[in-house]
Amino acid sequence: MKKRSVDIVVISDVHLGTYGCHAKELLKYLKSIKPKEVILNGDIIDIWQFNKRYWPKAHMKVVKLIMEWISKGVKVHYVTGNHDEMLRKFVGFKLGSFTIVNKVLLTIDDKKMWFFHGDVFDVTMQHSKWIAKLGAKGYDLLIVLNRVVNFISKKLGKGPVSMSKKIKNSVKSAVKFINNFEQIAADIAIENEYNYVVCGHIHQPAMREITTPKGGVMYLNSGDWIENLTALEYNNSEWTLYSYLEDTSVINQKEEDSEPTEVLEKNELFDSLVKEFQILRAPKNQN
Repeated sequence: MKKRSVDIVVISDVHLGTYGCHAKELLKYLKSIKPKEVILNGDIIDIWQFNKRYWPKAHMKVVKLIMEWISKGVKVHYVTGNHDEMLRKFVGFKLGSFTIVNKVLLTIDDKKMWFFHGDVFDVTMQHSKWIAKLGAKGYDLLIVLNRVVNFISKKLGKGPVSMSKKIKNSVKSAVKFINNFEQIAADIAIENEYNYVVCGHIHQPAMREITTPKGGVMYLNSGDWIENLTALEYNNSEWTLYSYLEDTSVINQKEEDSEPTEVLEKNELFDSLVKEFQILRAPKNQN
């Protein structure tokens, strides 16, 4: 399969290390593109839930593929989120074309673009982090239950159902939170004269113009790889919202041989990641 060239790809809310993460699908998508610049817009690795000792091989393959890009000189910005907030201690870290940051500011085609995760707008995150972590565990349990329901639904000849989406769309407070989140992001972007504001965090893919009395801005959200399986792509001076579930050419690609889930202790996982970074650095150390 010929790889598509993409100037910029934005991915967020992958939540590697959780049961809900669609790592195999993400891997197929990543293998189908050839990006010049990558923005990992937060919550890529779910450090909150490392204590579960759940780390399938497909999750590590996603990490390895991204590292391969870095070794080839592809710019990769890791924007910190709330589930990987531990990495905020390392903001400013650089390794070749890889950086850890809290935000990314780019000017492309005379357009100012502001990328950040978005958890700074979450009142729960700011004042009651334990509630947010409890909610994350409940969300992960709901995803597991949802997979069981969909397995049964498929056997009965019916289509898949997203229980978490239904809950979000039916609970007024959830809808209000999403609307407030988008409006706050737009207001700050307009105040700072950005043309685009690109977020993650709320797992709601979006591309829409938001206008206020003070001006307008294009609000973009890359969605997630738990429910929606979406990403943002910038190519030929245009943003598009990519949906894996609508990309039959990638979905129909032959999957790699099925591998059993590999359970790793927390220390083993970090050792494995460190080894990958050492491999990444090796060519430069040899020069």
